[in-house]
Amino acid sequence: MHRSDLPLALIADLLDVPEDDLRNLLSGRRPPEGDTTLVALTVAEAARRIGIGRTKLYEYVTSGEIASVKIGSLRRIPAEAVNDFLARRPTVTDFGTAA
Repeated sequence: MHRSDLPLALIADLLDVPEDDLRNLLSGRRPPEGDTTLVALTVAEAARRIGIGRTKLYEYVTSGEIASVKIGSLRRIPAEAVNDFLARRPTVTDFGTAA
């Protein structure tokens, strides 16, 4: 049985919630943030994936620590460059010293 084969009224009944409440909940859902299928990320997207600010990521781009490409006037970070960048970073032990 596919997800769409089960009527919403039945789902609400099985969950013991009002159908209108379930409809409101579902209508407010947003797609997950970020498209994991992208092969080239904006600086903001790459920074968000790493968990740093755009300014810091621009520093890494300028220094060459993270690969980037220029497409016209746009700067893009290859998705695999994010993983490569993180893999090259030193690991940290419990007390903050690099391993």
